[in-house]
Amino acid sequence: MNQIIKYPLSTEKSLRLMESENKMVFVVDRSATKETTKKELETLFKVKIIGINFMVSPKGIKKAYVTLSAETSALDVATQLGMM
Repeated sequence: MNQIIKYPLSTEKSLRLMESENKMVFVVDRSATKETTKKELETLFKVKIIGINFMVSPKGIKKAYVTLSAETSALDVATQLGMM
């Protein structure tokens, strides 16, 4: 996609998070911060973000767990990305 956000994850867990908690999971650059990731996602998808948590896997892949606001559906964003 760009320098900060690499691609969205569409695993079983990420799809379950979309449905139950209105969260999306993206693989991001290792140097990404919460502020830069939030700014990038809000401009790319025109969504409002409540919070972001990061997790770095043992393989060195940094994942951003993004909680979207109630007025923005994660399923709609996933459909827009062609994940659904």
